[in-house]
Amino acid sequence: MSVPKYRPKRSNNIQVRPFGALFQRRVCMSISPLAPDSFPDMPPIGGLSLATAASGMKYQGRDDMLLMRSIADSHFAGLFTQSDTAAAPVQWCQDRLAQALCQSRPAAILTNAGNANAFTGSKGHLATMATADALAKAGHIDKDAILLASTGVIGEPLDTDCLAAQIPHLLADDKASWHDAAKAIMTTDTFAKGATSTCQLDGKQVTICGIAKGSGMIAPDMATMLGYIATDAAISPDMLLHILRRANAQSFNAITVDSDTSTNDSVFAIATGVAGNDEITSEAHTDFNHLYHAIKTVMLDLAKQIVRDGEGTQKLITIDILGADNDSDAYKIGMSVANSPLVKTAVAGCDANWGRIVMAVGKAGIGIDQNVIGVRIGGFDVALAGQRVENFDETPVATHMQGQNIDIAVSVGTGSGTARVYTCDLTHGYISINADYRS
Repeated sequence: MSVPKYRPKRSNNIQVRPFGALFQRRVCMSISPLAPDSFPDMPPIGGLSLATAASGMKYQGRDDMLLMRSIADSHFAGLFTQSDTAAAPVQWCQDRLAQALCQSRPAAILTNAGNANAFTGSKGHLATMATADALAKAGHIDKDAILLASTGVIGEPLDTDCLAAQIPHLLADDKASWHDAAKAIMTTDTFAKGATSTCQLDGKQVTICGIAKGSGMIAPDMATMLGYIATDAAISPDMLLHILRRANAQSFNAITVDSDTSTNDSVFAIATGVAGNDEITSEAHTDFNHLYHAIKTVMLDLAKQIVRDGEGTQKLITIDILGADNDSDAYKIGMSVANSPLVKTAVAGCDANWGRIVMAVGKAGIGIDQNVIGVRIGGFDVALAGQRVENFDETPVATHMQGQNIDIAVSVGTGSGTARVYTCDLTHGYISINADYRS
């Protein structure tokens, strides 16, 4: 898959404008300076249709609903937020996927943007049922084969009438592009996020396409992010979920913008099987790794795009942890560094403050011998064996800190545990966006 080119640095101009019956204010931002030049050319997936519509529930002049419909033999998998305050649509999806109610039958995923339908009590659960009922009746789909996703403001009742009114349009006009689909699910995102890849399975070319949304409230266990991975590969439901879990650990669960885990994060995988390859039913299948790596490539691309679109972001930070006792410890250390406001603000200020990195390593609570810690920034040694390197020249490090892609590596011992995580800097723009999100 080609690596996207990135635009030169652009400033974020924050404007606040009134809209809607609640006189909420919308934050209008320029596109992230880390955005790709363009949305990728993504082919349709055989056996899957896309449709978008505008409910008018919150946004004006844009689509905010996405319907994805599959053919009868498709398989579905999903991963969801670990939050104790999971939204009603998340609970709806978990129930249906746990009972395999979406497998090998016509099924659909309906998404709305602008309202999370989270922390809405019994009304929220009634809203999910009403929405599923409306789509089931109009589209002749079994209600239990319908998955739902919502993203937006937490705690406000969902206006199901607005959604139901657009369902006939969604069913009648199902020729939307992946770009249309990615734009329809955006909230505070500044650009639509998509990625695609191909691989050969059993002599057949298989396509994987993915879209995602997310900009803030991004942390491990996913975040206020939605991800959709679709492929025409033939694969069993169990193996589809297995691949999704493995790839998720190295993509969406390896990113953080602000350490806040959302009520609504969901990642769906759909496999239509129309490519005609020999169905992958176990990890021992000769084509398992080919499909796994292709799907992971798409998911990692999307995850990094989310970080590049972090609210107020000016810099992408890649953090490598080496020498931990195991990968789990390395991951915890990496996330401790990635979630440190002091580290993130130092990066925003182009300050190579390696002392803050060491602080964040120490607070991970792993039990590290500080006398073996080493820190590299931009490939340059800053600290070795528990102290700053002798005759340290900060000039090349300071030059690296002026760039848009910041690399931090920390060695914590001689173990085999490693981890790579991604985050972004913390700027005044993040405060402005979130202070004005609904006030």
